[in-house]
Amino acid sequence: MISAIILTKSEAQNLPDCLKSIEWIDDRIVVDSGSTDETIAIAEKHGTRIFTNPFRSFGEQRNWALDHCSPKYDWILFIDADERSTPQFRDAVSSAIQRAPEDVAGFYGCWKLMFEGVWLKRCDSFPKWQLRLVRNGRVRFVDFGHGQKEGVVDGRLDYIREPYLHLPANKGLDDWVERHNRYAEQEAAARRLEPIVWKNIFSANGSTRNRAVKPLVSRIPGWPLLRFVWPYIFRLGFLEGRPGFSYCLHLARYERLIQVKMKEHP
Repeated sequence: MISAIILTKSEAQNLPDCLKSIEWIDDRIVVDSGSTDETIAIAEKHGTRIFTNPFRSFGEQRNWALDHCSPKYDWILFIDADERSTPQFRDAVSSAIQRAPEDVAGFYGCWKLMFEGVWLKRCDSFPKWQLRLVRNGRVRFVDFGHGQKEGVVDGRLDYIREPYLHLPANKGLDDWVERHNRYAEQEAAARRLEPIVWKNIFSANGSTRNRAVKPLVSRIPGWPLLRFVWPYIFRLGFLEGRPGFSYCLHLARYERLIQVKMKEHP
């Protein structure tokens, strides 16, 4: 059996569909960090357990949830309000935990990024891996940029290759852009301080490789342009139409903003 943890702040627009998609999980936990809309009322209506804690970072908030929310089950799925489980993902998760040897401490998951109703498989360089399913007491998270990575892990990590859905602009493009303007400061600080570990750039582990590559590419002149050209042209992202063009353009702008902020605070 599985517990689910959802971190929220003013997610009234996203939360109902997220909760509906995980109705197959009977222990659903919302950890809220000061919503000013109907998020809490929606969570109550759907029978979730609700906790509140001020948000400082994603890594700290996930660790706080593990420490204070008393999940009922040994396996815990972290899913965000702008994400959705599918029946195929449900089956893959259930199968994974049933077959997991004792030395497996968790599973990476990957998303299908949906942007303006289109799956941006090429523009988003699918698959991207994040640690989302953990065995209780065996994993800690650490912050990296505006997100988090796995920290101390007691055991090994495996993969669930069936994706869940990610709808980052579900509250509108203006909201998505505004959030990335905030994230850029955090990403710049992390990439500025992160040492370049060359051997990790060639790691077979996508999470390790991604962490190593970011501080390197952020120092390359012209990187924002390359960030647009690589997925849109060389990975054939142009086949994904206007949504693909818009997404790649916004990510190039985001990378440029990170570079500017890195130079502001060398």
